[in-house]
Amino acid sequence: MEQTSTADAISAIFAKETWTVEDYTEILRRIPGTTAEGKGVQTLLLETDAANPSPKGSLAVKVGIIRFLLGRFTKAMEAFAEATDNKERRYFQALCYKHLLTFDKAAEEMDRAKARGFDEVQIDLELAEVQALAGQGEQAEKLLRKLESKAGTTAKFLYVRGLVEELTGFGQRAGEAYGAALAADPHFVPAMFRMAYYCDLHGDEEQAVKLYRDCASRPPVYAHALLNLAVIYEDVGQYDKAATCLKRLLAVHPDHGRARLFLKDAQASRTMYYDEEQAKRIARRNAVLDIPVSDFELSVRARNCLKKMNINTLGDLVRTTEGELLAYKNFGETSLKEIKDMLTAKALRLGQGMEEGELHPTRMDIPAAKAASEGVLAMPVEQVEFSVRARKALESLRVTTLGQLVTKTEADLLACKNFGQTSLNEVRQRLGEYGLRLREAN
Repeated sequence: MEQTSTADAISAIFAKETWTVEDYTEILRRIPGTTAEGKGVQTLLLETDAANPSPKGSLAVKVGIIRFLLGRFTKAMEAFAEATDNKERRYFQALCYKHLLTFDKAAEEMDRAKARGFDEVQIDLELAEVQALAGQGEQAEKLLRKLESKAGTTAKFLYVRGLVEELTGFGQRAGEAYGAALAADPHFVPAMFRMAYYCDLHGDEEQAVKLYRDCASRPPVYAHALLNLAVIYEDVGQYDKAATCLKRLLAVHPDHGRARLFLKDAQASRTMYYDEEQAKRIARRNAVLDIPVSDFELSVRARNCLKKMNINTLGDLVRTTEGELLAYKNFGETSLKEIKDMLTAKALRLGQGMEEGELHPTRMDIPAAKAASEGVLAMPVEQVEFSVRARKALESLRVTTLGQLVTKTEADLLACKNFGQTSLNEVRQRLGEYGLRLREAN
């Protein structure tokens, strides 16, 4: 009886000419928990959207909200452009801008929604979130202090508090805030996603999978949740599940370029052979090559010469020949013997890197990077929007800044487990946004 009542209530909402924010909230509240019923609601959303390709007026408000629920934010904006100018149109238009990362326009639309009668506290919470996502931590913090007495125990407030903590580098506090948000509302999707991401980055993949799955089961379709869940499944060899996540995303967002590329990676991984022993050998060799020369007992002359030649690690040394060292002022046979003995103790020799190719590049040698400001090169990679898969690869390579990233070659990245062409393209794109690129192998 309860199931029939739920279905009737949902059907009644879909039969309306237009939707209000209350109808949207009711849809979210009544979305069934079972897979079959959940698919039924998604089918209704898809069918209603397909039946109204060019809506106008009040119907366009309803269709725009439906497209927002489906995660089709750009298409939703097209509907809202033709919609009645009311508080719902402005509010959901602002949410679309937020998901499209156009934060200035999102804030403008929130102000317009407030002017048309939308709840002021809810709008201010949204504005605080937009400010936090835009990196405006101080403004968001100021607005949160203003809202604390009115909304300090709500899931939305606690979630935004977590965003501010995360933005200012307090990861543990952020995790605690996201946990408090979920305690206040176990189904609050934004907090669910951030908590899943927090668990993912801190090695709790079991909890991350649970949260990503819960997040992905609720509208709007959370693209990043499905993408990150697919990455985790692929990391543990569950390629079919990874492909299923990506196909779900593409079913409602067919133009999602990253999802298409990730799906190709997941399908290719079914037949990919991974030599774990070889990977371990490479990792051990790279660890040796990363050892600073300052860790060894060298004469002052040898140490100073190496420093002036910008030779900082064993990896730098094995790409240097005897001739290059001897050609340097004040570097003689005695210093050369010191260096050779040091390398022999680690089963290495001068010129080895030149003969074998780039073993483990560590020095920057790209025009774009040389032209970049020190500020850009010092930027932590955690502040750049990388996927979970890319972040894990950078962590395994101990890359913490863009300056360190541009010293790596494509081969370095592709040698990381489960790092494929899709992730490589992502890294290239992100570096390109800062006028940088990966180091080219010699």
